[in-house]
Amino acid sequence: MADADTRKMETIDAGPMLPGGSATEFADAYVELWNTRNYAAIPRLVSESFVMYDPAAPAERIPGPKREVHGRDGLRQFVEGVTTGYPDFEITVLELLAGDGVVMYEARLTGTHDGPLDGLPPTGRTIDIRVVSVLRLDGDYIGEHRAYFDMREVAEQLGLTFPTVIRQAPRLVAGKLRGGL
Repeated sequence: MADADTRKMETIDAGPMLPGGSATEFADAYVELWNTRNYAAIPRLVSESFVMYDPAAPAERIPGPKREVHGRDGLRQFVEGVTTGYPDFEITVLELLAGDGVVMYEARLTGTHDGPLDGLPPTGRTIDIRVVSVLRLDGDYIGEHRAYFDMREVAEQLGLTFPTVIRQAPRLVAGKLRGGL
């Protein structure tokens, strides 16, 4: 089996799921929204009742309980928060499967933590993780997005697990104090 970093994206597409576009094109547009920060595309892509379940979603600044993002405004706020924390954030789809109102893809998420992220000062470290996402369609829109990945892996790559975090503590505290308590 080929290494996931070197294989070409494999796609199985069961045909059009939206007027004028295939499920693959629809998923590509959603990923492009994240990669290009094209917030104007949100109303065309996600339903008003959109819900995203993501282990990284905070409850403090976006609509919905912790680990959930609700509505178009919530998605915009979440994307803005992620891309502020990781200005070079990028999603690379490795494999995609689409059909019967569902799109599933495995992706690689990369980014450098150079900006504030939900109260955490920048660590300057890079993340490179795998995620599986499931998009469920609601008519001509994405109604639900479920993202599956290991938050501990993110914390480890950012140096936020014991004992690594001890070396970062002075810089993190100074950054928090500069940002206000």
